[in-house]
Amino acid sequence: MGFLQRNPAVNTALGGGVLDASLAQVDGRLRDVSPEALTAEDAWLEETAQNLQSMKGATDPALLVDREVSLAQMRFLLHQHRVRRYQERSVDSYVDEPFRSIDWQLQEMSARPDGTAGSDEQWSRVASRLSDTSRYLQAAQGQLLAGVRARNTPDGRMLVRHGLKGSAADAAFFQETFPALVKKKISGPNALTLRKGVSEASQSAAAAYREFGAFLAKTFFDDPSRGTAGLKPEFTKDRFALGEQEYDWALRNNLRVDTKAAQLYAESWPRVLQTQQARLALAREILARHHLSSANVDPVLRVREELGKSHPRSDGELLEGYHAAVLRLVAYARRTHLFDVPADYPLVVMETPLPLRATLSGAAYSPAPPFSSTGVGRFYVAPAGDNPVRLAQSNFASMPALAAHEGFPGHDWHYKLMTRFRGTIGWVRWLTPGGVEDSSSMWEDSMMAEGWGLYAEALVAEPRAEAPEGFYAPEERFYQLSAQLMRELRVRLDIGLHTGRLSYGGAVDLLAQVLGSVSGFCSAQAGQLGPAQRQVCQRAETEIYRYSVSPTQAITYRLEKDKLVS
Repeated sequence: MGFLQRNPAVNTALGGGVLDASLAQVDGRLRDVSPEALTAEDAWLEETAQNLQSMKGATDPALLVDREVSLAQMRFLLHQHRVRRYQERSVDSYVDEPFRSIDWQLQEMSARPDGTAGSDEQWSRVASRLSDTSRYLQAAQGQLLAGVRARNTPDGRMLVRHGLKGSAADAAFFQETFPALVKKKISGPNALTLRKGVSEASQSAAAAYREFGAFLAKTFFDDPSRGTAGLKPEFTKDRFALGEQEYDWALRNNLRVDTKAAQLYAESWPRVLQTQQARLALAREILARHHLSSANVDPVLRVREELGKSHPRSDGELLEGYHAAVLRLVAYARRTHLFDVPADYPLVVMETPLPLRATLSGAAYSPAPPFSSTGVGRFYVAPAGDNPVRLAQSNFASMPALAAHEGFPGHDWHYKLMTRFRGTIGWVRWLTPGGVEDSSSMWEDSMMAEGWGLYAEALVAEPRAEAPEGFYAPEERFYQLSAQLMRELRVRLDIGLHTGRLSYGGAVDLLAQVLGSVSGFCSAQAGQLGPAQRQVCQRAETEIYRYSVSPTQAITYRLEKDKLVS
């Protein structure tokens, strides 16, 4: 209760109002990130930790685990606030949290046949939270100024991507997109009054984001129109690296991994090479099946080129393709008795909202609030902007493995089952410290969720009596192996990036070379790359940026999958 009262975004994401009526009101505000509030929160964390540590005689294994989880999360938050002082530079959290909070409120609303949704009380809380955006971002400005004085500032890439571009995207969303949505969603006898109130509050949130963007531009940039090249000299130094000591601390406390970063880094490369060889062998088989020559050409590139010819022709077809892939997976599970899937299997496949595209280059999943009985999981797919090159990279053969991870039997099925049995899962185990899905978060939850998602991709590839070849066609299996290769490589990239073993540009080049077979270097040879290679480099850079703001998240996929199969 104390945690959810202090973390409104987490409360909304979980549907905390179902646990206790008082938590419903928490959805009407945003987090207090002022120094005074965080000081009081830290005192509460210390006192609560002492109380938990002093408890004697507990023998229930579940309660003992709950206590250890709680203590680890408390150590994490105190470490973030007092040692890393991350609140002084968490631009990504500050920009994302108001939008994510509103997005989760919409997700929880029950839809009506006429297309409207939500109760008067829910919309009133939306208006209240929107009105709180200005206070929240003003407090964020104060924290960032404290960071400037202490020389504890955000990385320049974050200042551009989340800061300037993210603030502008959120401002546009609340200025135009959200008011238009409100007109369609609010109904009932009080509809006119509610629409007016929510729309006005949305305009105030847009103004707050514009003000925040202007503050960032004035504080950190000489010329914001030039991106990172326009940063003031004192803010041009790389600030993304966590550091080896901090990385090892996070492994031990946050993820319960005893192996040090150096060992994980060293062990990662042989696994990358092994998976590369498996993909190369399959690529040659596919070329033979299609009677295509691989002479004097990279077989992986040749397969990708050939499969890229069968791709969606628009963003609309892109969404339809992923939805069809999920339906195929559900039908496969029923036919092979892999899972007992209900007759009604709801899942929404939709474009990634613009404010979230800074770090989501492919797909993502947002579960329905697990404590609530309303809402449907969302499978987000980044649109290609109807760009033929990008659509070719999201060809139909590439969709099933990603659909297995994000949709069924990956994240969506996982969360549906956990929600069904939520009464047997300790409440504290649902909590995510800090924000939700941002760099202030501890990634203990990601070990569970992402490990299962990666396992699910491989699970449907296994032979079964009813399907001797498994679910995937060889062409689809090629992309499943590519996804596995990505997760193997992420261990090396994330650790290398945050411990100084890889530079930012070096990480981009390595990812592009291994996954996209881009010869040379993305930055040094940018002018010599073709359209497809440029797209690979752009996607690689988006991935590396994501790792740079979320240390240790990228390694959770493979580490937890290893536990599941061991």
